[in-house]
Amino acid sequence: MGEIANPQSADIQRIFDLQKQHQWAVARTDHRQRKAKLMHLHDTVLRYENEIRAALWQDLRKGETETSISEIGAVCGEIRHTCRHLQSWMTPKRVITPIVAFGANSEIRYEPRGVCLVLSPWNFPFNLTLIPIVSAVAAGNTVIAKASEHAPASAALMKKIVEECFPPEEVAMVEGDANVARTLTSMPFDHIFFTGGPEIGKHVMAAAALNLTSVTLELGGKNPTFVHDSADLDNAAAKIAWVKAFNAGQMCTAPDYVLVDEKLRDKLVARIGDKFSQFYGHTPEARRQSPDYCRLIHPQHYQRVKALLDDAVSLGAKIAWGGACIAEEKFIEPTILIDIPENAKIWQEEIFGPLLPVRTYQTIEQALTYVNARPKPLAAYIFSTNRRVTDQILAETRSGGVTVNDCSTHFYNFELPFGGVNYSGMGSCHGEFGFKQFSHERGVLRQFRLFPTTNLLLPPYGGKIASTILYGLKRLF
Repeated sequence: MGEIANPQSADIQRIFDLQKQHQWAVARTDHRQRKAKLMHLHDTVLRYENEIRAALWQDLRKGETETSISEIGAVCGEIRHTCRHLQSWMTPKRVITPIVAFGANSEIRYEPRGVCLVLSPWNFPFNLTLIPIVSAVAAGNTVIAKASEHAPASAALMKKIVEECFPPEEVAMVEGDANVARTLTSMPFDHIFFTGGPEIGKHVMAAAALNLTSVTLELGGKNPTFVHDSADLDNAAAKIAWVKAFNAGQMCTAPDYVLVDEKLRDKLVARIGDKFSQFYGHTPEARRQSPDYCRLIHPQHYQRVKALLDDAVSLGAKIAWGGACIAEEKFIEPTILIDIPENAKIWQEEIFGPLLPVRTYQTIEQALTYVNARPKPLAAYIFSTNRRVTDQILAETRSGGVTVNDCSTHFYNFELPFGGVNYSGMGSCHGEFGFKQFSHERGVLRQFRLFPTTNLLLPPYGGKIASTILYGLKRLF
């Protein structure tokens, strides 16, 4: 790696070397030992429940219920699901052996990748840091994790929790800015799990390529929400409003924009506005005072989202609902935009905030054409009671995941893979899928017979038996 430039880098190198040496001892642990570690983490998270709520209020002004759902509940649920199934996941899987190796048996072994790096974002700091750690520990790896410096209270508390649960040679948390992240990604980890935006994801992948390190990238994208004329409008409005305003829209699975049948636009917009009022208050001041509505993470992010709103309005877009902004509080209330020109920046960038653009279509084919002309998103949402239309959208679009007649709830099913595709990411997490991301699937063939079939293929070639076997192999493969 070359000379270590500063004390923090030296400390990171020391931890990395320590984990490199200790990885084989961790890899030898059985399912009982790994489950004990995970349940210790589970119980520690619950013990720090009040402190977690306080840290998230400090970083994001996140309310107690949102914290329970998306942070504490998600992490503890992942741990319990993993512990219930870990023995089965770790058990080698027998597979069929072809006739060419008659007399042998074959299996797939799930083995740790080694020393892993987890880089997590600020929007759901506990969820998106601890869940990958859970998967990595379940798979028998050692882990160095870096949480975002933009949620400092959460990062400091997570470091405290991790240090209580794991020795540094097994799991360690480091704090720091983008320079620390660059130092980490330059190191020869065995796997990197990154959650964040596509642009930074490209840099992580490029750095990993220099060491031929495998990566999981959980990114984002402009998640479309289809509202067909067969949809239950009240349900669609409630779910869109809830998830769009959840965490003030700072959520990679938030509906980025709505595609609605033109006959329904005004009704849908009115109902979404009504839901925002019911959820957070009937006036901008009430919404500002709501304990359930977050703030944007920092002034720079506030300015970015506000600039998207201002750009759209300056080009002729109409604010159909909301629009109040208070810079000193990093507050932007849920805002619905209609009649947005095509050249507005809001159609080009992932919003990652509480702005909801609505565009119309005349036929479902028009909506599909619009979506498919853009990079594949992390999620897509379909509101329709018409099975034929739902199946058409599923068949003719691509996204990381889909929820039908709801928003974002596929994230909370640990039996489903969660991840993106191409621009929105690569690889999956949650449950067994997360376990496999941090595992190498090693193929093992055991030859037991004293006279295995393959002996008949040894040189010199020729003879009726070998010729017959070769003739048969042509038809087997």
